[in-house]
Amino acid sequence: MELTVLALSFTLLLILGVPVAFAIGLSSVATIIAAGLPVAMVFQKMVGGMQVFSFLAIPFFVFAGELMLYGGIADRIVRFANSLVGHVRGGLGMSNVVGCTIFGGVAGSPLADVSAIGSVMIPLMKKEGYDADYAVNVTTHASLVGAIMPTSHNMIIFTLAASGLASVSVLGLILAGLVPAIILTLCNLGAAYWVAVRRGYPVHGNFPGWLEVTKAFGAAMPGLFVVVIILGGILSGAFTATESASIAVAWALFVTTVVYRSLTFQNFLKACAKACKTTGVVLLLIGISNAFGYFMALYEVPQMTGALMQKISTEPWVIFLMINILLFILGTFLDMAATILICTPIFLPIAMHFGMDPMQFGIMLLINCALGLNTPPVGSVQFVGCAIGGISVGQVMRTIAPFYGALTVAVLLVTYVPVFTLWLPNLLK
Repeated sequence: MELTVLALSFTLLLILGVPVAFAIGLSSVATIIAAGLPVAMVFQKMVGGMQVFSFLAIPFFVFAGELMLYGGIADRIVRFANSLVGHVRGGLGMSNVVGCTIFGGVAGSPLADVSAIGSVMIPLMKKEGYDADYAVNVTTHASLVGAIMPTSHNMIIFTLAASGLASVSVLGLILAGLVPAIILTLCNLGAAYWVAVRRGYPVHGNFPGWLEVTKAFGAAMPGLFVVVIILGGILSGAFTATESASIAVAWALFVTTVVYRSLTFQNFLKACAKACKTTGVVLLLIGISNAFGYFMALYEVPQMTGALMQKISTEPWVIFLMINILLFILGTFLDMAATILICTPIFLPIAMHFGMDPMQFGIMLLINCALGLNTPPVGSVQFVGCAIGGISVGQVMRTIAPFYGALTVAVLLVTYVPVFTLWLPNLLK
């Protein structure tokens, strides 16, 4: 009965439009009451879920991304990307993909990525004759790569959601995401080029030469160096993954105030406010989801889900396909952090039972969650892109199929070819 109360109350609250964090919390309280347990247990689980030292990395990574967003790093990255691939057919679309990938590497947030690169590239693409739906689709899909980049705070959330179920290090997950990030970028480039050719978009000028590319790269290099600092510092043992987040903030401040001198005091305050708001939301979700996860473990939801899947099929490839479909569906209704925290305890044991490595599952989960950010009704990345492009979500969805197809290919490659995620962690073990 308690499990029924948990599932029905959570579903009903979501249908009524209650924010995800409150829906999780209220359904947990309803379950506590139905089980006859003290309500204080919910708050104990919430506080216990947030009192983890590794969570210090989350506000630091979020703050670093906001500083880079407001500090002018995106403009230099766009110029570098345009000098590199801007001469190809549909060159601004290709530049957009490369720019989003690079900025996603230093910001680690799809939402910050689409806000920074989209505000520059979408109006420019429309001015040069590209359709608004194409400009928005290219930007929103390319920005999703930020979810599996080294500075992504969602990786920290997954490692903590997986604690107790499997041993997953932050460094291992960071390394596991690098090759899939390249695959996602190549798939996005393929989709952007294919649509550009079909629509007959023009070629903008000739290749400017490697000297200009080198100059543009040199201008963008200080901002990009944060990834080198994080990976190099962790691999060398100079600092931990949690400490690397604070180093990222210090470097972002140094670059935007001393090197570029582009971060104004007003923008600094905006970055602080946005980082505080995002951190508060994420930590609230983490605390409440810890209570929610306690009930799922208590009432053996993962075991029942696994048994139900095995009634359909015992083939690993079928089980993995079903997990992907369920993750995508849930990701369209839940925020990324909530999806990670709710789905990891359910699906990670099932995936491990059928032979999937926890790091491989983590990257697969993050990509599916990121794709949900670009899908209504909770597609925050898509909403920002459409607002910048001055176009409705309905118009964008009519031509989204090639870009969805590209990301689906990437998800399937990560799911069924383990070497893409495990090769680099095993190489540097």
